[in-house]
Formats: sequence, C-alpha cells, structure tokens
Amino acid sequence: MNKPSITMRASVSLAAMTISAALGLSAPAFAQEATQAAEASDEGTIIVTARKREENLLNTPVTISVLTSQELEKRAVVSVSDLAANTPGLNINNNASGRADRSFQQIILRGFTPSGVLATTTSMFIDGVAVASPSMLNSVGTPERVEVLKGPQSAYFGRNTFAGAINIVNKVPTGEWAGTLTAMVGTRKNYRVRAEIEGPIVGDLLTFRITGDRNAKDGSWKNAYDNSTLGDQQTTSGSLLIVAKPTERLTIKAFGYYAEDKDGVAANTRLNAQDVTTAPNYLDASGTLLLKGQSNCTLTGDVDGLPGGASLSLPYFCGTTPSLVNPLSSNTLKDAFITNYLASPTGRILSPSQGTQDFGLFRQSYHLHTTLDYELTDQVSVSLLAGYNNEHWSQFSDLDGYDTTLLGNPFGGPGSRSYFDFPFLVEREQLDHSFEGRVNYDFGRLRGVVGGSLLDAKVRSDLGGGNGALGITAFPTSSGFDRAKTLGAFFGATFDATDALSLSIEGRYQTDTLYAYVGPTTLTLTDSTYLPAGAYAPNSLLAQRTYKNFLPRAIINYQINPELMVYASAAKGVNPGSFSTGIINQSAAVQQAAKAAGITLSVDPEKVTNFEAGIKGRAMDGKVRFTLAGYYSKWTDQINQILVVIAAPTQANPNNQTFVSGNANSGKVDLYGIEGDVAVRVNDLIKLNFAGAVNLSDIKAFSGRAISQLTGVFDFAGNEQPNSSKYSATATVEFGGDIASIDEGTWFARSDWSYKSGVWSNQANIVKTPDRHVVNLRAGIGKGNTSLEVFVTNVFNNKAYTSIADNYTFTPTFGRTAYNSALLVGLPELRTAGVQMKVKF
Repeated sequence: MNKPSITMRASVSLAAMTISAALGLSAPAFAQEATQAAEASDEGTIIVTARKREENLLNTPVTISVLTSQELEKRAVVSVSDLAANTPGLNINNNASGRADRSFQQIILRGFTPSGVLATTTSMFIDGVAVASPSMLNSVGTPERVEVLKGPQSAYFGRNTFAGAINIVNKVPTGEWAGTLTAMVGTRKNYRVRAEIEGPIVGDLLTFRITGDRNAKDGSWKNAYDNSTLGDQQTTSGSLLIVAKPTERLTIKAFGYYAEDKDGVAANTRLNAQDVTTAPNYLDASGTLLLKGQSNCTLTGDVDGLPGGASLSLPYFCGTTPSLVNPLSSNTLKDAFITNYLASPTGRILSPSQGTQDFGLFRQSYHLHTTLDYELTDQVSVSLLAGYNNEHWSQFSDLDGYDTTLLGNPFGGPGSRSYFDFPFLVEREQLDHSFEGRVNYDFGRLRGVVGGSLLDAKVRSDLGGGNGALGITAFPTSSGFDRAKTLGAFFGATFDATDALSLSIEGRYQTDTLYAYVGPTTLTLTDSTYLPAGAYAPNSLLAQRTYKNFLPRAIINYQINPELMVYASAAKGVNPGSFSTGIINQSAAVQQAAKAAGITLSVDPEKVTNFEAGIKGRAMDGKVRFTLAGYYSKWTDQINQILVVIAAPTQANPNNQTFVSGNANSGKVDLYGIEGDVAVRVNDLIKLNFAGAVNLSDIKAFSGRAISQLTGVFDFAGNEQPNSSKYSATATVEFGGDIASIDEGTWFARSDWSYKSGVWSNQANIVKTPDRHVVNLRAGIGKGNTSLEVFVTNVFNNKAYTSIADNYTFTPTFGRTAYNSALLVGLPELRTAGVQMKVKF
C-alpha cells in the first residue's frame, strides 16, 4: 500500500493583508495578550505540572503539547474535539452503538485505540484531579492552559493513563477585581455568551473566580424527514474557584462546576452496501427505492468467522469511503409511542425527569475538587487532593437511520407502530471520588515526590427499544453496575549528577479491584457457561477480581547548553482488566456461542512498554522554540472487543438475532512515531507555529470474529490500528501589531490549518475515511479593554467524515444484520462565519 506524504507550508493570510492595508496599520508590537503569549512561548517560560511539580516546559523531559489560554481563545477551543483538531497525534472517536454524537467520546492518543466505546487509554484531569468524561473540557471556562502528556503516565497519574493524560489547569484569581464578558454570534444560530469575574473576598487571603457559559449551534446538515437540522448542540455550564491563603505557606483551593448538554439528533448517516426498497425482500427493483447502495467491492467473507469455515460473498466498501448519495433522513416523530416510552421509569437507571425528553442527548455533569498545598519548610511541601464526579446522560436515537414509514412492521406485535422503525434509548451514570496525598521535596541536587492515592468509581447503564410496543411491553433493561477501586503508592526522584546531567526514577505500585453487581431484580442463571447456575439476589456481588502491578519509569536528560536539552526515557504502563458481565443475562445458547467466539467473563490488564527520546530548546535569541520526540511502544495483552451476532429465532420473528459483545486479551501491537512542533517569532509583526506527528502502528496479533466474518481475514499481522490518523499536523500564521492612528489600538489576523489523515474502520484495513483538511480564519481589532473579532471556520467547507465504524442496514426482517452491511460515518460541521466581542473590566 502506498504511504501518503504530508507537506506543510506557510502562506500569508489574505484576510490579514486585507485588514492591514485597509486600516493603515503599523506593526511595532503585538496586542497585549498576543505579546504575553509570544513572550511565554518564545522565552520558554510555560510552566507545566507533568511530574506533580511546577517545571519549565523546555526543561521537562516528558513529551508534552501545551495550549495556553491565549491559544485556546484564538483557536476557539471549547471541547475535546476542538482540542484534538489542534493537537497532532490526538483523535476523538465519537462513533459507537449506531450513532456519532457527544455521548461517547474516545480519546485516541498515538494510535492507542481503546477496545470498545467504554474503554479508556487516555484520561482527563483538572488540576491533577481525575474527571469522569472528556465532555467536561467545555465546562472549565477559560483555563490557564491544557497539557497533553504523551506516553504512559501511570507513575504520577495512575489509572487509565496507558497512552497519556490530559490535564486542564485553572487560572488562579488574583486579589484584584477583574472580569470579562464575551459574546459571539454566527451563522446557523451559532452563539456563545460567557462571563468571568474574579476578585477578593478578604483581600489576598481569600479570592474567587466565577464563570458562566452558554454556547449553542444548529447543525450543518438537513434531515429530509422533517427538514430539521442534524447535529444541533447546546451546552450551559458554570464554575467557581475559591482560593484561600491564610498564611504565606498555605494555599487551599476549592473548585466546582456544573454542565448541561442538550443536543438534537446526531449528525451521522449510514453508507449502505446494497439498495433498500419496498419489495418483499427489500432489495428488488420492483419496489420503491428508499436507499441507494454504494458498495464498490465484494468481499469474500466467512460464515462463522472462524478459520476453515465456509466462504460467502458480501458487498461492501474498499479503499476510501464514497461521498453521500442518499438524502440524510432520520425518523424523529415524537408520537404517543415515543412519549409513553420516555415517560416510563420501567427498567431505567435514571428517572424520566433526568432523561432526554426527545430524540437526542441530555447530559448533566457535576465536578468538585479541593487541593491543599502547605510548605513545611523551604525544601519540603505537602499536597492533599480530593475529587468527586457525578455524570449521567440519556440518549435517544432512530437506530435504523432512515425514513422507514413505507416499510411494514411484520413482527412488531400488538401496540406497536404499523410501520417498521427502531428507536433506541441508551443511558449511563458514573459516580466516582478520589483522594491523593503527596510530599514534594527539593534538596538541591535531589528533588522529587512521594505519595498515595485512591480512586473509587461506579458505573451503571441501561438500554432498550426497537420495533415493538414501546412503553407497553418493550422497556429498557439495566444490567447491574460495575465498580473499580484503585489504590496506589507512587514516588519520583530526580538527581542532578552534574550541572547538566540529571537522572530520574519514578514508579507506582497499584492495586485494582473490579466488582460486578447484579441489577435491581433477581438474576436467575440456567447455564453454567460463565458462572454457576442459580439465583442471584438483587444488587448482590456477582464477580470480583484484583490486579496488582508495579509501573516504573526511568528518565535521563542532559542540558547541552542553557538553550538545549535532550532526554530519553523507558516506562511501563498497565490498563486495568474488565468484566463482560452483560453476556450472563443472555440465554444458555447465546452464552455458549459467545464463549465459542472467544468472549471471556474477565480479561487481564493490557500492558505497554514505552521507549522515548527527545530534544527541546530555543534558538535565535529565543525567537524560535522547538520540541522533537520519537517513541517506540510494545502493547501486549491488548483487550479487544468481540461482537457476535447470534441467531435467536422466535415464533413472532424467525429472523430474530441477538447482538452480544464482550472482551478478550487477543492482541499485540507495536506503535512508533515522531512528533514535533516549532514556534517562530519572525519579527514584531509575524508569528508562525507548526506542529506535526507521524504515528505508525504494526499489528502483531489480533482476532475479531465479526471482522473475519466480513472480510475473510484471519491474519492481521502488519496492518494498522483503526480510528487513528497516521499523519496529522497544524500550522498557524499570525500577524499583529498596534494601530498607529488609535490610542491603545491593536489588531491581529491569523490563519489556522489542521490536517488529519484518514482512519480505518477496523483492523483488516479494508476501508478508510478521506484525509481531512480544515482552514480557519480569524481577525480582530481592539482598543484598550474592548476587542472585536470576525472569524470563518472550515473556510473551504471540507466535508470529509469525522469518524467511521462498521455497522448494519436495518430492514423489517433484519436480514442484513448477520454480517456488517453498512458503514456509520460522522458528519463534520460545515463552514461557519461569525463575529465576537469581548469587554474586560
């Protein structure tokens, strides 16, 4: 297979030249904010906390990407998807369970694609305290910076930092009154209103910072069913930070926020391999065409997905995914069936008032944390952290994904709709709390940290729907809840062997205990395939397993001169094991088929050994800042999700099938690559920034029955990881200066380019998304504390899909769900223009 190449080039923004010429601008200096950002970047004074202590970014021997508050503002980063677009090597996969929306958001760093929608290889933190979900990024307001730490961070950050960690660092309020009011309006009812106030409560002893934010937008795509828009999003959030400094040595911080997401129908669609018509077999041209098939190849699949099985021909997709040919259509009729279903509490973990009231997503998130830092002496300090998260969401979608009103409903039963449809509800709740205590020490040549931590998390979910009598005989089903309790003891020590050479050794001893519990009703097992047959009481313990691991990291770094450092490291990471308890609710026949497919009740932790080397520095009197790193990772005991479609005929529907998923340790992958960035301050007028990543993967071993059924591929060696871009890059050209004719007048204009290469739908590497190039333009003028900006995002209206997953075409008899028969793709936000005004006081 030919490998694509990437070329990065800087060009002068036409918008910048136009504004500059029209206003007669001079360029002796940047605007105040731009100047501060440039100085911080150019002089290498960005402070990070990657090793639980404040360090200069350019003197920290860890690969880190940092976006400062100024860059977050100018790049309009308000979500984890925005962060990924501006961070090479980072992908977000929101494509799962027949939809692509904000309910599931997998963070994929360096190609470490998680096994399933609920698995995690990269976790998120606020001020070093774990948070429940990536969606919480847009609830912090305007942080001081966002740190993306690459490579295993288990020694300091603990659980689920297998591939890396993302740490959001809050701004600390000063003892001065200050505030900011920001308002933005744009096309497609795009708007944002944000307010921030900070100041003293008791002088410098007790200060606060409070923020409120509402942003919303209509989707970019039209629903042919009712002419509504697909992809509507709305987020309302608020945060409060209180800082107490009763003495010079003691600092106490308390932070909390609340966020509410209320989204419409997701912007996604299926690419169907074959036509769907109203003919009796839903394929013949004698019927009315509902969906046009877009298959461009025929795969030789395997009936059972096991070596030596009978082959079959399956129309599918090869190469790059085709463009859309079918109208986007989703049945969003909220009739009595839907109203009754969403109003019923039966089988649900959330009360109807907590759940969505219509098609779309409703989520509420709460986060609280406190930190205490006390300097015992000039050399020793103590830190205590405590955190709490409560997140629950409810998502209701038209799972078939097209207008099915012309199709009869042969197996719906009494009380169901007369036509075929498949509305589906998924709900999830996560509660967790965490504690950490650590002692930092600095004895000159020897400095470091020692501490301990606890994380206790509980997760439960329910799902259900279909073409039956919703709210009458068909209700969601809850499968109990899972709990993970993690205890850790960690240390880190850095010794300066010479003035230039430093050696660091870090480690964490971690104990993970996983628990699986029965749901709210008695569970009766008639088969002993996974657990002994018998009756299990409501909410009783079903299974338990404990894992113990030591996770070390060693680093050596050498300061060649005050402006240049090189480093190398070796680390081990572990991602906790998990249970596949959902399968034990199935019939004996289904359990036996699941076990034959390789699904195990519990899986061992997956492991990684990571080697890294890099260089960081400045040049040309601080005008150039650069970082470059290379890594090699061996991922073993990889946890992979196994999806099995099992025939489960009933008298009402002889074609009925059951979808069963679980996990198994069935993979090994080598990952390696190069990442770098360079920031250049050409002069007082021009600033450039380039960043890029080449993230390669080489599958050594993998098994996936559904993939083998579709493709006939059993040997995946040499293939690449799915849902991860091999090549990614960003580039920024910014101009800025003073307006000579206006007192305290400033201006800026910039162009941002983001590139992500296409991603594979699965490990067989049969079909992938197109490469995605997005160009954003932003320009503004300011006078004193007031600024006005105009912007255009996705200037060239790039329509490349944002995500991809193998999926199914739904018909009334479910005749095309035995094997993958469609691709589910996420649709991007199209060109948006707007204006933003900000006032500081």
